[in-house]
Amino acid sequence: MRAWTGLGLALLVSACTTVGPDYRGPPPSAAVHAPESTGTFLGAREPHYSAEPVPGEWWRLYEDPVLEGLVRQALRSNVDLRVAAANLARSRALLAEVGAAKLPSTAVDASVGASQAPPVHPLVGYGLDFDVSYQLDLFGRIRRAIEAARADTESVQAALDLTHITVAAETTRAYANVCSVGNELAVARRVLALQEESLSRTRRLVEAGRGTVLDLSRARAQVEVLRANVPPLVVLRRIALLRLAVLSGRPPALFPPDVEACETLPRLRAPIPVGDGAALLRRRPDVRQAERALAAETARIGVATADLYPSVSFGLSVGSGGLVESIGEVSTLRWSLGPLVSWTFPNTRVARSRIAQADAAAQGALAQFDSVVLNALLETESNLTQYTQDLELVAALTAARDFSAEAAREADALYRGGRESFLTVLDAERTRANAEASLASAQSRLVSDQISLFLSLGGGWEGPPRAEGK
Repeated sequence: MRAWTGLGLALLVSACTTVGPDYRGPPPSAAVHAPESTGTFLGAREPHYSAEPVPGEWWRLYEDPVLEGLVRQALRSNVDLRVAAANLARSRALLAEVGAAKLPSTAVDASVGASQAPPVHPLVGYGLDFDVSYQLDLFGRIRRAIEAARADTESVQAALDLTHITVAAETTRAYANVCSVGNELAVARRVLALQEESLSRTRRLVEAGRGTVLDLSRARAQVEVLRANVPPLVVLRRIALLRLAVLSGRPPALFPPDVEACETLPRLRAPIPVGDGAALLRRRPDVRQAERALAAETARIGVATADLYPSVSFGLSVGSGGLVESIGEVSTLRWSLGPLVSWTFPNTRVARSRIAQADAAAQGALAQFDSVVLNALLETESNLTQYTQDLELVAALTAARDFSAEAAREADALYRGGRESFLTVLDAERTRANAEASLASAQSRLVSDQISLFLSLGGGWEGPPRAEGK
């Protein structure tokens, strides 16, 4: 009795021990704690940005019901999201499997057989065993394994959230591409119509003896050059429509027909809310995913460290076996009760090697976490700078478009008055066409970079706000 009491007290004391480091977040030296990582963005000091928090459903800032419907459809049916959700379900099942180690395990074995040894008549025997075992988590091996599995599951959840962000952003980008290319097509066709009108005027002047056949040939060449700009844009718009369908979980041929005619670019009516670095690092799922991976690798150091200590299981076995006709007799009953101790001491070389491996994996996870943090800040700062320059470029090209249109009108009037050659008109019209095309292209790039900025800010994985009482 004293021996059992001493063993019980030792187990109670040991049960409070969990070996390995306790994870309390990234260390103070991590990049996420640097003041420069959590302050105001360098590129967000322009008036077209605000320090307001980034909204979850940022695409609503465009106030476009068609876009909102497309994003909702994509978030319901996108195949990448289905894959990510399945990965999360699998990870949760693995967590449940690891957690089951805290519970007793049971096994039931039953058998019936017959044998014969002449001249004895056939003998029928049976066996029935019921086993219960429970592993005592004396040094926290199971607790650390559950910590690691839970962190892994949270990392997979972050991967699902990251997929939400990507799907929402790519759907918005595909829709914006359709509208942007539609705008470029409208501009190209408008410039082509103006050039065709100029060709018609040139033809009339030649017929009236005020122009030359060379002027007419040059005008025709300019028309065909502008006409050649249309087919590539038609292809780009169709590709964007096909991609939009696939992002929504549909075959490419089922692209939304009501979107095909879009020629108006999505526009924001207020400064872009960007928050600050601290909010960015809390919000971005890839940062959270890397941090949870670090937590999991830290917990696995404890799992490996537990191999230095004995593993103790407590088991109970009850059974009965013999001839069928003797079922229930005392002689057929058997039972056993007691602990099972397993320990590799004093040869701990393998265990210490595994600890070193786990520690190296944790150091690698910390380096990866720092890399993700720095890359998140780099992406955001780069996209802020790019978007600011896009705005300046669009403003300059808008002015250039207006001036070139005015110059083309003046050159045409002078040519018709006989005060300028047709080369002057042709050069002015070519400049106007290039300015129109450059502006339309820059506006498309502006919207695309705008979406890239929202993507780097990390919004879009949060679910819609719940109604009161739900």
